[in-house]
Amino acid sequence: MVVQEENPSSGENVEKTETGTGVAEPAKIFKVEILHMIKDAQQQHGLRHGDFQRYRGYCTRRIRRLRKALKYPQGDKRHFKRRDVTITQLTGKKADERYIHIPLISAERAWAYAMQLKQESNTEPRKRFHLISKLRRACFYALQLQELCKTDAFDARTKLECEAYVAWMHGSLHFELQLWQTAGEHLKRAQVVYENLAAALPDDEQELYRAKVNEFTPNLRYCAYNISGGASGGDLDEILELRAQGVLENLDVLVSQTKTESSEGLQTIDWRGRKVTVRPEKVRLFLLSAQELDKSLAKASKIDAKIELIERILMDCKDAIQAVRDEIKQDPKLRSLTTGQTVSGVQYLLAYLSYIRHSRTLQRNLCLVEQAKLNFVDPNQKSEVVGDGKRVRSQDLARLYEIILQNVTEMQQINGMEEDAKYQSEVENLAITFKAFRCYYIALTLIDMKKWKEAVALYERASNYANEALKGKACPEFQQQLELTTLVSIIDGCKFSAHAYSVLEDDNSEAGTTTKAQKTTKPLYERLSQYKEDQSLHTKTPNVFKLTPDMEPIPCKPLFFDLAMNYVELPSLEDKLEQEGKKGASITGFVKGFLGWGGGGGNK
Repeated sequence: MVVQEENPSSGENVEKTETGTGVAEPAKIFKVEILHMIKDAQQQHGLRHGDFQRYRGYCTRRIRRLRKALKYPQGDKRHFKRRDVTITQLTGKKADERYIHIPLISAERAWAYAMQLKQESNTEPRKRFHLISKLRRACFYALQLQELCKTDAFDARTKLECEAYVAWMHGSLHFELQLWQTAGEHLKRAQVVYENLAAALPDDEQELYRAKVNEFTPNLRYCAYNISGGASGGDLDEILELRAQGVLENLDVLVSQTKTESSEGLQTIDWRGRKVTVRPEKVRLFLLSAQELDKSLAKASKIDAKIELIERILMDCKDAIQAVRDEIKQDPKLRSLTTGQTVSGVQYLLAYLSYIRHSRTLQRNLCLVEQAKLNFVDPNQKSEVVGDGKRVRSQDLARLYEIILQNVTEMQQINGMEEDAKYQSEVENLAITFKAFRCYYIALTLIDMKKWKEAVALYERASNYANEALKGKACPEFQQQLELTTLVSIIDGCKFSAHAYSVLEDDNSEAGTTTKAQKTTKPLYERLSQYKEDQSLHTKTPNVFKLTPDMEPIPCKPLFFDLAMNYVELPSLEDKLEQEGKKGASITGFVKGFLGWGGGGGNK
């Protein structure tokens, strides 16, 4: 039997099928991985390069294809008739999962249009009103999606993903409206859902949800900062989390208490006995996240996780430094400041941010060293590899310490810190510390190459550096006293071991002097009177006889010059030449006279 009911929301007829026994057919349960689907679409259609217009066009074409394939158009070519997706299309025999994609892609299209307008609003402020309206439209489609996912046609994971997606979309809208309290609540709700969802999934699927949380975490911190006016981010996160779960309703009272506890907050910083006012908002956000970094590093158990956290804060530090430099460029007084004058507050803030950048880079490199030592085999101790990677050589560790020394050199060259003698002495002591470690690993490299004397010299230099660093004042952020003490004790044993090997090498070289002298390249026929065990005679090319003789110098053929010819007097031949001339003339005259060819006859 088929029972038709009218849906009050859409005016359409809803069919309910019942069997003759009165038992309904089992409904289909759909599983839609919302975040995974939209992330794949974004990466493949423009958002990899931040092209929101291309992604918006893709969403428009996708909706058209979906409606055409499902035969669910909105009117005909001439007239438009709105047709929203209802629960009817998701239940019954003709239920299709693709219907739920229509409101989802519609929300993505409106959001992409809003993000495109946000980029254009930097130069055209009037487009911000259009941006807000598009975000409202995206929230409308997201709520429509949520209403559909609340039914029994979807599993629990889809419902959780839909709830987090709606909370994030509303958080983005209220963030643009500068409603910090409600924006923080929605974003915190999305964070809680995504984190709990990631904890319930396998390890290979957790990264996507954690990346999404990291994507809007700066917005959440910015909301917390604006609510509190500079309170610590950790307490406010707990407050917002409780408010998002519906536990606390007196958020305003708690925020006022945090304001009284910290009146200044991140408005000023105190570094090396000097306070500086922080004006750029981007710098305040960065300093807020930098304060929480040490707590996050303490919670991280793996070295890879620590390196990832530090690299993330380094990217934020780069943006904060650029914001301060832009402020310096805009102020002509700050640009005209010379080296001999007192460092201004903004430039001191820039020096502080540069110090954070170099010190965090140094911390990241020390984590790399710690990771490399897990796969390092000491040639003196023959320890086993603890890590799961390739074996690390001693020259690799020496290279890492060389990079660390470059970082320390950059810390010494920070603008505005050249005249601070205490700071320079601490950084110089830090450089000496890492020079000791570098010399030690270079010595291990020479040990692998069997260069014992050079290794002893470098062991001695490393020991001198380590003792000098222990006497000096260490940098508070990088305490290496225990490592230096351990290094000195290790060097003492390694130095005597290398010295003993060098002595043995000298003895072996003296004993083998005669053997080396006996080595020759003469063939066998030239050394028949000498006995020598030559293993080369048993090879395929024995050195028995040299078939091609060597080239020998010989005197060349003498060259004689005929110089006597210049002094020989030859006999005169003039008489013979005159006789030949007379005979020729008489014969010629006779012939001419006889034939009348003479010159006289012709003239007559």
